[in-house]
Amino acid sequence: MTKQRLSTRWRLRPGERVDLAHRDAGSTAGMPGDKQATVDELGTLSVELFALQDKLWAEARRSVLVVLQGLDASGKDGSIKHVFRGVNPQATRVASFKQPTPEELAHDFLWRVHRQAPAAGEIGVFNRSHYEDVLVARVHGLVPEAVWRDRYHRINAFEASLVRAGTAIVKFFLHVSFEEQGRRLEERLDRPDKIWKASPSDFAERVRWDEYQTAYAEALEHTTTELAPWYVVPADHKWFRNWVISRVLIDTLEEMDPRYPTRTPAELDAVRQAAAAAASGKRAR
Repeated sequence: MTKQRLSTRWRLRPGERVDLAHRDAGSTAGMPGDKQATVDELGTLSVELFALQDKLWAEARRSVLVVLQGLDASGKDGSIKHVFRGVNPQATRVASFKQPTPEELAHDFLWRVHRQAPAAGEIGVFNRSHYEDVLVARVHGLVPEAVWRDRYHRINAFEASLVRAGTAIVKFFLHVSFEEQGRRLEERLDRPDKIWKASPSDFAERVRWDEYQTAYAEALEHTTTELAPWYVVPADHKWFRNWVISRVLIDTLEEMDPRYPTRTPAELDAVRQAAAAAASGKRAR
């Protein structure tokens, strides 16, 4: 199977219907071998990602925006920790979107998001995003239906504007099963290194599982575009989730084909002359 076919395995096409209940959150279809072979390949993918990011950073003309969405315990934090562990911190920006502040609420819902868009040369990662405004806002009735429905169109227009300005957008929905989410939430209560994540709201939101599944399915259907596609990533197995995200992100960067900048003969001559002058001169005292 080619890399291109691997990337398209989890990609949602415009007009495609989404039935999350019939998508296997525990699937490992497409992996390069058994579990250990897939885990081993993550090291190679990390090196590839660093090399591509280094060129993107040096080129400083385009950027990449990675959107991570999913229910509580679906693995957004873990994906950031593992997929991006080997990248250049100077060229990476992670933004988390929580409950809006009073200042943010005084602006349109995309205001705070646009401010966090990656600059030229950067890989930006959104840990949750503008999609909260068609998910949480819908499930909790924070705004009328006419308002959150209109936001699908506004989101598509916003993302299209970023793409036209040179930002490649890849959006990952981390599809976790009800059973696995429950196991992970319970695990937080038993582990000292995870209990800090435990929150009553996580369990309260779990009661709204069906509502969130409906909201996510509709949001995915309305906002997957050729310019900014969604990838539905089976997330019950953390190692497989990390591999899929790494593979898709690398394929995206390879398609962008960033290049190291070159120097013109005149520019090189100027550098060589400056180097020669510095070599022949005396050190300042």
